Amino acid sequence: MCANKTRDEIGDDDEPMIITLEFEGGEEVEAEAMGIFEVDGKEYIALIPDDGSDDVYLYGYKELDDEEFELVDIEDEAEFEKVVAEFDALMAEDEDEDEE
Repeated sequence: MCANKTRDEIGDDDEPMIITLEFEGGEEVEAEAMGIFEVDGKEYIALIPDDGSDDVYLYGYKELDDEEFELVDIEDEAEFEKVVAEFDALMAEDEDEDEE
């Protein structure tokens, strides 16, 4: 999957970055980028789908050039568990900061 936004635009609070994800079978879902984070030297992106669910999609994130990036499926279960744990820790930190 590719999109035409730069990494700096993802964190822009004025206008959220929306990515259209296309799944097998042709199903498309729009998702808002929450942000990019790092685990073990690799970058990952968290996306919130606009489908009414409470899901969060996590993908590997790879910049191709200044204008494009690629979303990479996390196929290794151990790697996925590390990414989920880091994402959960980041969300807990955000909640703690919001409470203060």
